[in-house]
Amino acid sequence: MKLIRYKTQGKKGLFDEQNSIELLSEIGNPLEMVSKVIDFEMFRSTLENKLLNTNKKNNAGAKPFDTVLMFKILILQRYYGLGDKQIEYQIIDRISFKNFLGLETGDKIPDEKTVWAFRESITNEGLVEDLFHQFKSHLESKELIFNEGQLVDASFTIAPRQRNTREENEKIKNGEGDDLWNEYPHKKCHKDIDARWTQKNKETFYGYKNHAKVDTKSKFINTYVVTDASVHDSQALESLLDEKDKGQVLHADSAYTGEEQEKTIGKYKMKNKVHEKGYRNSPLTDEQKATNKEKSKTRARVEHVFGFMEQSMNGLFIRSVGIVRATGIIGLINLTYNLFRYEQTIRLDIKYADR
Repeated sequence: MKLIRYKTQGKKGLFDEQNSIELLSEIGNPLEMVSKVIDFEMFRSTLENKLLNTNKKNNAGAKPFDTVLMFKILILQRYYGLGDKQIEYQIIDRISFKNFLGLETGDKIPDEKTVWAFRESITNEGLVEDLFHQFKSHLESKELIFNEGQLVDASFTIAPRQRNTREENEKIKNGEGDDLWNEYPHKKCHKDIDARWTQKNKETFYGYKNHAKVDTKSKFINTYVVTDASVHDSQALESLLDEKDKGQVLHADSAYTGEEQEKTIGKYKMKNKVHEKGYRNSPLTDEQKATNKEKSKTRARVEHVFGFMEQSMNGLFIRSVGIVRATGIIGLINLTYNLFRYEQTIRLDIKYADR
């Protein structure tokens, strides 16, 4: 008699798929958890009002994929940092993705071109910002936007590096990039004339910046602005602040110091808790250093936001070309962060009022 040394594999049972789903749930499936607390149907009317052709006279022609299904695919992309080809493969391959999307084995799945086209549509229609603010309104209805204080900061979003000649780069830098490659339209559509190089702490970066204003208590993103990477953090401050910020405390690092920034903060009558900055012939005093250290206890909370994007979402890079697409994708990154932050808030039963 031959001894069987290992567990038998390859024999499929009737309930194997269901058992796998239950095992994922036991381990901790973030997609299942976010689905439990967020009804994605809330976004349907916003999506369909701008995307569906309501002037059709009959049902002829190919039917589009469900708009909420497609939107959830974009959220999957941003949470897992996947490209269009990768997301198509992963939906086919992963039970958790199918379950999140409400698909079953054998259902037709959007291919990479369909995913790309849908993202182009919602970007060009300005829907990303609409969806972001719709969910922010939902957070406000749940009393999770406290408006007692705001954190402001920016993070680099890396874009694909371009292989250009020195002369081409000079023209792009001077704002003349649109005059290049007009005789080669296929080549031009792959050229990013909006992204820029910059340097910080002796490191070089190429791409864009995600400037965000974050609620101090709940760490939800309130609003955001996208620029090329060369724009200084402080230059976006005016665009981030609004009338609702009046009387609130503003926390930011020393990049936001300066005469113009102080005018902006004063314009909205905010309590200035921006870190003080030392200069070559005027270093910080011990008292100023102690004050900055105290301010850092609150200001550091904004680092948790970008840290989650980088570590949990692989979200600080994009694969697109141009600032319009970059703005759409970065907006989706910020919305995805807020969705999963909301799930975390509900699951952990975080009591912000006590903070």
